[in-house]
Amino acid sequence: MTQMLQIEFFDNTLLAWVAALAVLLLGTGLLWLLRPLTVRLLEGRVARRPSRSLKLALEMVRRTNYAVLLFVALWAACALLVIPAKVRGLVGSLAMIMVFVQFGLWGGVLVNSGVRSLMLKGRDETTATGLSVISFLARIAVWSAVALLILDNLGVNITTLVAGLGVGGIAIGLAVQNILGDLFASFSIILDRPFEVGDFIIVDELMGNVEKIGLKTTRVRSLSGEQLVFSNGDLLQSRIRNYKRMAERRVLFGFGVLYSTPLHKLEQIPTLVRAIIEAQERVRFDRAHFKEYGDSSLNFEVVYSVLDRDYNLYMDIQQAINLALFKQFGEQGIDFAFPTLTVHMVQPPAD
Repeated sequence: MTQMLQIEFFDNTLLAWVAALAVLLLGTGLLWLLRPLTVRLLEGRVARRPSRSLKLALEMVRRTNYAVLLFVALWAACALLVIPAKVRGLVGSLAMIMVFVQFGLWGGVLVNSGVRSLMLKGRDETTATGLSVISFLARIAVWSAVALLILDNLGVNITTLVAGLGVGGIAIGLAVQNILGDLFASFSIILDRPFEVGDFIIVDELMGNVEKIGLKTTRVRSLSGEQLVFSNGDLLQSRIRNYKRMAERRVLFGFGVLYSTPLHKLEQIPTLVRAIIEAQERVRFDRAHFKEYGDSSLNFEVVYSVLDRDYNLYMDIQQAINLALFKQFGEQGIDFAFPTLTVHMVQPPAD
């Protein structure tokens, strides 16, 4: 039996061929058996305790290709045999190429996982479209890196290729820099989310509700009805005020009364104003003061907060306060001031 195992076939003993075949079959069988077992184990754990890391691990195991396992086992089996260098190199190159392809598949899983986590934060159509574009570009980058690694493994000098691609990329970038600037600005808006579709924003002197966030422009419907189109790059360079995210609205207003108003009535005005404001719902009173001596009035300043961002509610409350002030001042005999000019005429003395 020992002598039979020492018989040579194609420069390898029968024992070496048996060992290589055993490594190929056992390696392939174990790897192919291990993959479904791992999938079942992870599926059970995800069903009991769902988590992002477990779901990611499960998806990566599912994306493990059987052909990769076969070539890895074949490469391990060839290591036990004396075979021509060209054949060994070919098998090694094929195994390495399959490993690189597997890395590309896993990279795609990581990209999709990251995009899904971002989509959970914003479920609107614009966000989904933008993240789909980001996912597409990220997968292109992953598979471009895989292609370069494969070419390098095959002996292709990729230095010149990378340099040529770099020069071409710079030329293309300079030619479409405005478009690329707006494109990356849209990605920034989608990821950083300074505003979303439906938000009421003010940009410089323009204002309106955001209708759509595109890859190059953002469209806003103004209060007067027309559509405002902003370049995404210019929009991010502007000062944006987002009123939808306002938790409460601080209101400051003032009024003036006549200089002829008695002192005891001036002292009553802050208390009267406070009672009027505190009688309103969803309002927090801050202060009311006799602020200054104006040109033709004694000026008061009042501050309160509306505990809601709704503009119509704010206007209803301010209207109620104004009407109550008008009524109370009428009952108390306090007159609102208006711009007046007093002319004093002096009779010159007679000679």
